[in-house]
Amino acid sequence: MTSRDKKRLLSDLESDIQNHIEIETQDNIARGMSPEEARYAAIRKFGNVTRVMEDTREVWAIQWLDHLMQDLRFALRGIRKSPLFATVVVLTLALGIGANTAIFTIIDAVMLRAIPVSDPQHLVVFSWSAHKEPDLSGHSSFGDCHGPDCSLSVPYYQAVRAHGGDAFSGMAAFCGPLQVNLSGNGPATLAQGTYVSHDFFSTLGVPMFIGRPVGPEDDTPGAPAVVVLDYNYWHRDFASDPAVLGRTVRLNGIPATIVGVADPRFTNFTPGKFQDFYMPLSLVTQVRPEWWDTGDRDFDPASFWVVVIGRLKPGVSIAQAQAVSANIFRNQVIHGDKPLFTEADDPAIHLELIRSGLNGESSQIAQMLYLMMIGVGMVLLIACSNVAGLMLARSARRQKEMALRIAIGAGRGRIVRQLLTESTLLSTLGGLLGIVVAVWGVRAITHFVASGMNDTFPYVIDLNWRVLAFTLAATIVTGILFGLAPARRCARVDVNPALKESPSAMPRPSNGRWLRLGDALVVAQVALSIFVAVGAGLLVRTLQNLRNIDPGFRSENILLFGVNPVLSGYDGAKAMQLCATLQRRFAAMPGVASVSYSGHALLSGSRSGRDVHLDGASPQSNVLVDTMAIGPDFFSTMKIPLLSGRAFVAQDFASAAATDAAVDAAQRAGEAAVKKASPAQPPQFPPIHAAPTPVLINRAFAEKHFSNQNPVGKHLGASDHNPNPGGLPPGYLIIGVVGDTKYSELRREIKPGMYLPLTGNSLHFELRTAMNPASFIPAVREIVSGVDRNLPLFEVMTQSDQVDRMLFQERLMTRVAGLFGALTLALACFGLYGLLSYEVAWRTRELGIRMALGAQSRDILRLVIKQVVIIIAIGLAAGVAAALGLTRFMSEMLYNVRPNDPATIAAVAALLAVVALAACYLPARRAIHTDPIIALRHE
Repeated sequence: MTSRDKKRLLSDLESDIQNHIEIETQDNIARGMSPEEARYAAIRKFGNVTRVMEDTREVWAIQWLDHLMQDLRFALRGIRKSPLFATVVVLTLALGIGANTAIFTIIDAVMLRAIPVSDPQHLVVFSWSAHKEPDLSGHSSFGDCHGPDCSLSVPYYQAVRAHGGDAFSGMAAFCGPLQVNLSGNGPATLAQGTYVSHDFFSTLGVPMFIGRPVGPEDDTPGAPAVVVLDYNYWHRDFASDPAVLGRTVRLNGIPATIVGVADPRFTNFTPGKFQDFYMPLSLVTQVRPEWWDTGDRDFDPASFWVVVIGRLKPGVSIAQAQAVSANIFRNQVIHGDKPLFTEADDPAIHLELIRSGLNGESSQIAQMLYLMMIGVGMVLLIACSNVAGLMLARSARRQKEMALRIAIGAGRGRIVRQLLTESTLLSTLGGLLGIVVAVWGVRAITHFVASGMNDTFPYVIDLNWRVLAFTLAATIVTGILFGLAPARRCARVDVNPALKESPSAMPRPSNGRWLRLGDALVVAQVALSIFVAVGAGLLVRTLQNLRNIDPGFRSENILLFGVNPVLSGYDGAKAMQLCATLQRRFAAMPGVASVSYSGHALLSGSRSGRDVHLDGASPQSNVLVDTMAIGPDFFSTMKIPLLSGRAFVAQDFASAAATDAAVDAAQRAGEAAVKKASPAQPPQFPPIHAAPTPVLINRAFAEKHFSNQNPVGKHLGASDHNPNPGGLPPGYLIIGVVGDTKYSELRREIKPGMYLPLTGNSLHFELRTAMNPASFIPAVREIVSGVDRNLPLFEVMTQSDQVDRMLFQERLMTRVAGLFGALTLALACFGLYGLLSYEVAWRTRELGIRMALGAQSRDILRLVIKQVVIIIAIGLAAGVAAALGLTRFMSEMLYNVRPNDPATIAAVAALLAVVALAACYLPARRAIHTDPIIALRHE
């Protein structure tokens, strides 16, 4: 009796018992019993039958478990008897499951992980929109929110906190992280600090590990400076010393007291951004970034520089809170003391849940991660197809076994369950090994990403229930997916011919579905392999093209490092004196050929630009140009050719410094004049008496705007879009033309550019050496520490390392895609090997008859290979068509290569064809060496 018959019998018995109980109950009522007594008596009468049924269910459950244990023992014996087959299957599945688990783990950490705060589903982030962009002072967006704009003013945060109590149970504001020079704990370092309001930690529900958070008394102007350390920063730089509380450190030279250490679970707030410490918002008037404007605009309604977050009250919807917040915003920016909008501008506030509203750095790598997920998904599909093909090939040798089991009474369902148990056991072993592969893969990917992101992977990677559930689901699905087709086919085996040990007992290709399914699996593997390999080839071509770009300067033997005198308390003049001192000392080092410095290092990802006015052109013809501030000997150090004119000399730097000072003084005087002006007496802006700033332009600037004339000696005016309140600056004087160079990125097209004398702010030194530049790093640190031990170095690397870091995403994608391409090629080979092995096994007798009749080895080889060549051709055609249709979505990731590049597609197709034919060698060799006598015994 089959399990289906047993279930049907049990259901019929239950129905009969219920009918008998109902009939007996009615008879008992007719005898004068109450309904309750009648029901109870009927149940007692048939209780023995019910207990028998319950016992039957228990027996059948025990039998089912017993059968399952038998199937598991049988599957284990099968694995021991076929260790090579089991090893290939387990390794194939481990690669597929492990790769998918690794990528999903990273996606979970980057895209799916909840922000480590209390009850995040009630936290919202504020953003605003309007029909026009107002003139905002101090406008920034440190929070990297997702929305129109999430930088708001401190007065708005205070207004919502004071008047939004019906909608919010807590409000907070923050800004950062940003670089701060922290000293007082060993050598000075650049740490990542975040400005926070006094209610930041209470609103988020983040406790302190030790000490206390920032309090209301700390967040007031003139209060003593305090900081709260991040737990990881405390563990790393303060050696987890609990006595750190009360210690004084210096932030940009300002003393601050450490009052607490945040909870270790609060690793980061904005995804992809870590902070080292937190300081009160009011401290912004003392601890300022180098580019922050001076003055009292930090708490002005027109200064949008903080991110505002709120915690909704229970029962308050986002729409209700948004309406309250929008009314406060409109009253402030339309009807306040300093209106920024009109009613027609329709300014509005938008609220979004914190996880989707603050996306941080996640959006920058989301496309890369999704592409990787597609790649590993294809690897898993190919792995399943491959294993299914191997299982189908193996089942050709198990037909007598299955026929014998059916002949002695095993049901078809029992056969299917046995084979599915085997496939699930193999997938479970593959899943367990896949976890090891996933751990290795996550470490490899995060290490590689960290090498391109300042040696820190900015996300928390850990094993959680989502990752485990994904791995479990992938294991079960793959076990069923690759085992179902062979199980169904073996359950339908023809018993009589199978017991004669003939492979032809299996359905023939022309009559059944089995071989057609095997063909389809191999075609799918070849097509998917082509698509993955073409994508990998395009990424390899892109990386090669980027590496072969001539940047316009010699990047070898250059050591780069940054210093920031401004954060260490130096003003412009003293900072330049410091740079001159360091330049002389570096130049005196043995093995240093030349030294210079610049505001941004070339190919660092950073750039500056400004509008200039071409003399003689219309007033509206302002030109946007790239600008780069440089020090002495920059062009000779970087080996940038001087095409005409001259390079900077000492007098040019002195003249530029004097001009900058005059322009700043006029700026301050102009702002004062604007404040004192009235409608009857408008402000007067006298001209600025200063010399034009000497500049050099690149070849692209000269060719575009001075194509028929010599640009040396020409004057460039300052932009007239937003004239200086103190008068229009004196502009620029071209003293030379230099060669074109790549500025911020290799991918970016060279634009018209202008080099100015550097007169202040942070800078990067460039040292050209006669040997390995990395060997000079200890000596450089010693020299800088000898000049000023409170002057930290940052971004210390060679120019070649900087280029590699710039290309880390391309290198990562190329390596991962190359790995996927190699895996798919290997798996496709296994699939072809399995198919041809089955083909040879199924046609053994036919091949023996042909050889007995005089067929030559080449005839047998042609007969065996013919079908495989057709399958490969179909797979190649399908894969090329898919690649042509889908690789166009990779166009943004490519450089100087088309998504449908024929050379890449042809090379990949040829490689796969060669590899596929190589995979056919062993089965084909076995076919041509078949002994006709042995082959004829198969019937």
